[in-house]
Amino acid sequence: MTLNDPVQPRAVPGTDLVLSPITLGTTPLNDPELAEAMLTGPYGAIDTSNAYGAGQSETALGVALGRLDSDRRAVITKTDAEPGTGRFDRDRVLRSYEESLTRLGLDRVQLLHLHDPYSISIEEAFGPGGAVQGMRELKEQGAVDLIGIAAGRNSLMIEYVSSGAFDAVLTHNRHTLIDRSAAPLLEEAARRNMIIFNAAPFGGGLLAGRGTRYAYQESSAELLDWVRRAEAVCTEHGVPLTTAALHFSLRSPLIHSTVVGVGSAERLEQLERMRATEVPEALWTALDELGPAPSTVTD
Repeated sequence: MTLNDPVQPRAVPGTDLVLSPITLGTTPLNDPELAEAMLTGPYGAIDTSNAYGAGQSETALGVALGRLDSDRRAVITKTDAEPGTGRFDRDRVLRSYEESLTRLGLDRVQLLHLHDPYSISIEEAFGPGGAVQGMRELKEQGAVDLIGIAAGRNSLMIEYVSSGAFDAVLTHNRHTLIDRSAAPLLEEAARRNMIIFNAAPFGGGLLAGRGTRYAYQESSAELLDWVRRAEAVCTEHGVPLTTAALHFSLRSPLIHSTVVGVGSAERLEQLERMRATEVPEALWTALDELGPAPSTVTD
C-alpha cells in the first residue's frame, strides 16, 4: 500500500516523525478495522496509551499494524502507572513501554509520553529510580527519539515542562473555546521549543453537541447558557459550533497538532471536512465579545 502524504505535513527536526495539524486519538478504540483506517488516513500520527481500554486500544492498533506494510502513519504511545497499585517508578516505565510494544507489535516508537503521573509526587517522579529517570534512560539508549509529558492539571504540568527534561507536552481540555487556562503552559513549552499537542478541543463532547459534560464533569447552568450563545454566534457566521471548536485549536501558532478522538470511519471523514472548512476571521471577534466562558475546570 502506498500512502499519500499526510495533510499539511510537519516534520519534527532530528527524527522521522511527521505530524499533521490533527493527530488521531484512540481512547475508546477496540476495532482493528477502524484502527487500519486511522493508520492509512490523512493525518500523520495516531495517539494511544498503555492504559486506554486496559490495553485494548494498543491491541487493536497492533492487529491493524500487522496487516500493513511500512506505509502507515506513526504511532505515539504513553507509559502509565501500574494498574491497581498506582506504582509509577523507573521500573514501571520500562515495563509499561515493553507492554505497549508487545501489543503494538513494534520494536520502538519515536515519541513516548509519561502519562498522568497523578499517583506520585514531583519529588518521586524526578528522584533516583523515579519515572523520569526511566523515560530519560529510554531516550539515552535510543529506544525512543523523543519523550513527552501528557496530563491535564496545569499546576502539575508546568512543573514537568519547566524541568527541561521533556521534548513534548500534551495538555487536554484547557485550551478550548471554553477554557484557556493552559495559555501559560503553552507559552512556557514554546519558549523551550517543545512539541505541543492540544487534546480534547471539544471538551469531551460538550462543544461537539454530545451531552452536557465538560472535562469529565457536569456543566453548570451558566456554562450551558454560554455554549448556547456561542452556538448562536457560530450559526450567524455560517459555521457549526463543533467546527469552530476544532479551528480554535488549529489556528493557534503555539500548537503543533490537535489530538481528536475518533470512534468511527464516518467520524474520520467528518473530521477532515471540518478541518478543511474556511472559518471567517470575524467569528473569533464575535465569540470574544461573549466574554470568558464560566469553565468548570479549577486546575
